[in-house]
Amino acid sequence: MTSVLYDTPGPRAKARNWIYSGIFVVVFGLVAWWALSLMGEKNQLDADKWTPFVTDGQIWTTFLIPGLLETLKAGAIAMVIAIPLGALLGIGRLSDHAWVRVPVGAVVEFFRAIPVLMLMLFGSALFVQFSTVSSDVRPLYAVITGLVLYNAAVIAEIVRAGVLSLPSGQTDAAKAIGMRKGQTMVYVLVPQAVTAMLPALVSQLVVILKDTALGGSLLGLGELLSMNRQISANYSNTIATLVVIALIYIAVNFALTTFASWLEGRLRKSTKGSGAVVGATDAADPAAVPTGGGGA
Repeated sequence: MTSVLYDTPGPRAKARNWIYSGIFVVVFGLVAWWALSLMGEKNQLDADKWTPFVTDGQIWTTFLIPGLLETLKAGAIAMVIAIPLGALLGIGRLSDHAWVRVPVGAVVEFFRAIPVLMLMLFGSALFVQFSTVSSDVRPLYAVITGLVLYNAAVIAEIVRAGVLSLPSGQTDAAKAIGMRKGQTMVYVLVPQAVTAMLPALVSQLVVILKDTALGGSLLGLGELLSMNRQISANYSNTIATLVVIALIYIAVNFALTTFASWLEGRLRKSTKGSGAVVGATDAADPAAVPTGGGGA
């Protein structure tokens, strides 16, 4: 039996896979044991390094919770702005008019090519030179600016790939009943492409949330990861603090992806989509997307 992507493994292939999996587990266990041994030698596993997170409420109310709220605020604002802006740019790239498609494509490719950290630094410099934004909130503004510019460009490609993944018959049917290009895009193509775009879109939202840490490291934003320095200075437990912060990131991103999976399931049940799913490679590689879609 075969699938679209690969041949079903036979007995020998299954045995090899089990052997490879066993070797990986053993190697991973040895690396984990070595890391824990090294931490034990450096007294990083001592109880006094970890108990403050259980016994001292101030470590949460003073550092971790405010840092988490700042991370969520920066991420949420960036998402709210980047998603509709990216959708507009993605639709613009699908325009039949060259005077719309070409400049929009240039903007998208320009901001996709620049590292998000550089956009944050440029944003901070521009706010210093050409605005009266207070220095207290300037890091937040700069981080949001960088996140919006970069991620809106990436989301534009996700939207474009999602629309192009739809069968060309969708556009043909809309034309047959007299719908204009804009009506076809808004009422037919984009709603059906949402389910195809959702996995890649959620991945990008997770990236937005994690990239807020860049603002804390270089711009002084009081986000979650930046609290590591203050906690370590007060409790001398750098490793323990980083582990706890990593677990918080994992929990938040897991909640986000879980909600997105639930939403995707609801959308697939309530609408009859094309069944296509846009991945990160589809959004980044135009050749990976069928060119006969409704937006061409």
